Amino acid sequence: MRPAVLVVEDETALLTLLRYNLEKEGFTVSAAHDGEEALLQLKESKPDAVLLDWMLPRVSGIEVCRQIRRTPAWRDLPVIMLTARGEEGDRVRGLDSGADDYVVKPFSPNELIARLRAVIRRARPATTAETLRFSDLAVDLSAHKVSRGGKPIHLGPTEFRLLRFLMERPGRVFSREQLLDAVWGRDAEVELRTVDVHIRRLRKALNGGGRSDVIRTVRAAGYALDEAVG
Repeated sequence: MRPAVLVVEDETALLTLLRYNLEKEGFTVSAAHDGEEALLQLKESKPDAVLLDWMLPRVSGIEVCRQIRRTPAWRDLPVIMLTARGEEGDRVRGLDSGADDYVVKPFSPNELIARLRAVIRRARPATTAETLRFSDLAVDLSAHKVSRGGKPIHLGPTEFRLLRFLMERPGRVFSREQLLDAVWGRDAEVELRTVDVHIRRLRKALNGGGRSDVIRTVRAAGYALDEAVG
């Protein structure tokens, strides 16, 4: 599944370079050009990680990182600080503000992406587990099997990927565009309504036998995996 990364960087050329390399490696990228915009975007949608420049207009990267750590909903969000400030004191200050890692410019895109994957793995250990669990649902990733209440559920490949993506991020609301990008891929020529079709198929498979619906439809927003929503 495509991890979502928020890149907060005011240098347009560097932002373009980061977006290119991250998307090439399978990440979904959103961007903010200053600290204030970054905080607004986080309120709308929590990514899987943040690449955060230190020197930003309006609100500094250090202050953005501090606010992330003070906000319960964002407290476990992986943050990598990007900066030209490479002195030991600066590194200590960046890490003390709550950053998980600290990368000095100029940097190797390959090394940055490796560090990004590492902090995401540490923050989301469930995604590296053999089995994902939510409520009475279980997804065995190695055997490619799904069960609910101990009873097997047969899913097609697309429904399996869709369920896995939602189970890795329970409670988060994803738009049709986000699901399309994550499950089908950015370059797939698939219409948005295709997402609705596969959500219906997934619901039918999961909710058979009168089971409660664990997929919540959020009007004008999208879908989320939630505890028994009726």
